[in-house]
Amino acid sequence: MNDTAPRYVKPEAKDMWIHRILSTTLKLGITMRGMKLLYVRGRKSGELRTAVVGPLRHEGQLYLVAPRGNTQWVRNLRAAGEGQLRLGFKTEEFTATELADAEKPPVLRPYLKIWKEDTGFFNNTDHQAPEARLLEIAPNHPVFRIEIAQR
Repeated sequence: MNDTAPRYVKPEAKDMWIHRILSTTLKLGITMRGMKLLYVRGRKSGELRTAVVGPLRHEGQLYLVAPRGNTQWVRNLRAAGEGQLRLGFKTEEFTATELADAEKPPVLRPYLKIWKEDTGFFNNTDHQAPEARLLEIAPNHPVFRIEIAQR
């Protein structure tokens, strides 16, 4: 398998079921490891679309990492450049900047340390992988720097 080709790992039926459960708990304000609901405008429909995400706070910055690759939420966020993170009744509006592949390893490493169960999406690469390996898989995993709007 070519690790450098952009990819998308399609959710299975069980993943969709888990997504529904997590969405419900997040709407109720219950989170696991800081998960939130991402709301972003669809690039074609203009309607708000949702996804469960695990924002990562690293060195004072907030990031969204796409373990499944070039997902719908990734494509929508690229097009919109902004969205919302929600947990319960709390909504945080943000702007997003996608990182270049060379900028991703310092973010991928702590992400993989926290979300150990996601290593399968990263071709079994974990947080202890050499920098060269993280650079090798970086094109498969979009990463966005999130700037929360000040109110």
